[in-house]
Amino acid sequence: MLSGPTDLSPDAARRLRLRTQGLVLPDGPSTAAPADVVRRMVALQGQDLPAVLRAVAVRCQPGTTVDDVRAAFDDGTLVRGWTQRGTLFATTPADLAALVSLTGERVTHLGRRVREVEGLDDAIVDRAEAVTRAALTASDGGVTRAEMIDRWQQAGIPIEGQRGYHLIVTLALRGVLHWGPFAGAQQRMVATPAPAGGVLAEEPAAALARIARAYFTSRGPATVDDLAWWIGLPKTPVRATVTALRAAEPDALADVTVDGRAMLVGRGVDPDGLAEPGGVVLVPGFDEMVLGYQDRDLVADAEAMRTVVPFSNGIFRPAVLLDGRLVGTWRRAPKAGEEAYELVPGAAGSTRTAVEEAVAAWPHG
Repeated sequence: MLSGPTDLSPDAARRLRLRTQGLVLPDGPSTAAPADVVRRMVALQGQDLPAVLRAVAVRCQPGTTVDDVRAAFDDGTLVRGWTQRGTLFATTPADLAALVSLTGERVTHLGRRVREVEGLDDAIVDRAEAVTRAALTASDGGVTRAEMIDRWQQAGIPIEGQRGYHLIVTLALRGVLHWGPFAGAQQRMVATPAPAGGVLAEEPAAALARIARAYFTSRGPATVDDLAWWIGLPKTPVRATVTALRAAEPDALADVTVDGRAMLVGRGVDPDGLAEPGGVVLVPGFDEMVLGYQDRDLVADAEAMRTVVPFSNGIFRPAVLLDGRLVGTWRRAPKAGEEAYELVPGAAGSTRTAVEEAVAAWPHG
């Protein structure tokens, strides 16, 4: 077990990330259900709904389907909301509350200028909130986006252009709504319950410390600055939280050094087997293995990142990982004439064979 300062090669560090991310486990296949995966990782980037369903499924016990993950949203075990960085994440109801309590005010403030440009002042947002609360209270199983937009229009609330989207985000950050059960291929908005007695289950400092511990346990090795970027908070309070956590719980985290760079990982991680290559692993777009860190140099060089994010629109394609390193992209359902995968130049023939086999065996549609 990792218990003290440990020097890791970049290869070993990438293999350890595959392990902490739940993608390659030393003791055989995962035994986790969808809620177990998400609870352990706190939140997975989820603006691409089909992708995040598969990001959860690929970390679950064999045989878990996308429909199994959808079912966890339908029964309320999992939810999706704007929890950090103005971006949608899949999480649990408890962590939705914790994350919004930590980041909601900051992200709302950062979005004020956009709302001003769109003509959405506080009075309009307040009116939209009142209409939304009434609609969600009266609904049975939630309200679709189209239904909510229609209610706002009837109430004279401006929704042209991107106004509807910005209202949804702002109300989510206020703790009014989140995405829940499915209606066909999309999710319904449901009301976010207010804390019992108006008091959160955790104090913000305790919530941030718990999330920090979980981040390094489910994504380490990583830096404190990676955590600050991921959660969308300034570096200074995040660094202070990690320092206080380590003082209060000396066994919570372990130090590792990767090419001279200080990182952290959940203490108790088994380092055995890190000399063995991790093989080919496929992940969907926007996966935390690629997108869960501010600094992605350990996983991908600039050329590889250009294959995954080829344009300036912020769309992250599904990624091919070889021994934890990004070596290309792949497609779940290539169109006629399209290749099922695209690797960086110079990929060995054996790698191509392994990728073809992995794509053919991908079980999540």
